[in-house]
Amino acid sequence: MKIVVLDGCAANSGDISWESLEKYGELTVYDRTEYEDVVSRIGDAELVTTNKTVIDRRVIESCPNLRYVGVLATGYNVVDLDAAKEHGIVVTNVPAYSTEAVAQFTFALLLELANHVGVHSDSVLAGGWVRSKDFSYSVMPTMEISGKTLGVIGYGSIGQRVAEIAHAFGMKVLVSSRTEKELPEGGWIRWVSREELFAQADVISIHCPLFPETKGMVNRETIELMKKTAFVINTARGGCIVEQDLAAALNSGRIAGAAVDVVSQEPMKEDNPLLTAKNIIITPHIAWAPREVRQRLLQIAGDNMGAFLEGHPINVVNR
Repeated sequence: MKIVVLDGCAANSGDISWESLEKYGELTVYDRTEYEDVVSRIGDAELVTTNKTVIDRRVIESCPNLRYVGVLATGYNVVDLDAAKEHGIVVTNVPAYSTEAVAQFTFALLLELANHVGVHSDSVLAGGWVRSKDFSYSVMPTMEISGKTLGVIGYGSIGQRVAEIAHAFGMKVLVSSRTEKELPEGGWIRWVSREELFAQADVISIHCPLFPETKGMVNRETIELMKKTAFVINTARGGCIVEQDLAAALNSGRIAGAAVDVVSQEPMKEDNPLLTAKNIIITPHIAWAPREVRQRLLQIAGDNMGAFLEGHPINVVNR
């Protein structure tokens, strides 16, 4: 049984094991694959995994042995699901593998926006405290998040965990999502419309997939609804934000700050307007990437492959 991993660099930094896939056959792992090389690299393999490498109708129709595509991620828009189904190919994803890590990272970003730990540390290391006449000094104003309102857009596993952590910090929580779900008891969290969330939240944290209705939802019009003191945090998909509009709002002081772990085009382009925006933190799509999470990703991917080979596939996204 031949197994091909088209872009193993998405999960591997040289510190994790591929044993969960190797046990099912002859495994070939490519760090990354350009689109023009996809068909030749799949060849006569029956089982393939991908993360960002596109497997579209042309690829599917050019690889007649292909029976299974495992997406090494939760999102699966890189695979043409209709073409796969037409050709009897099962497509699976890996849901909820990074919930704790992304929720943790969300608060790392929020706390940096609120406390500016890195900025103050840099100042001290540059001699600022040694030169200070007082026992304490501040480079930038800090903020207490207890009592503030967090607006969570998207209430899947990550959005729910972020809401729970916010509650533990003493924050009020608003939620706007495509599908309403049962909320915890106690009244500390409530459903609102997206417009209400933008208007009322002190911090807006995005945790929704990139759908037509969420694409560009942070834009000039919705930013106009926001408090001037508000923050935007995005650990979901870069396309949820109109980056030019967010950059303009930051540069004009229309909102107080932003922190993003994702951008519209990755790797980031040098002309991205967020690179020159004021009061922004940008990290290179690493919220999901602790070693423990990547190993869990491969373990679930292996379980998906094993279940398929045993005749009872799980986490199928193209039934």
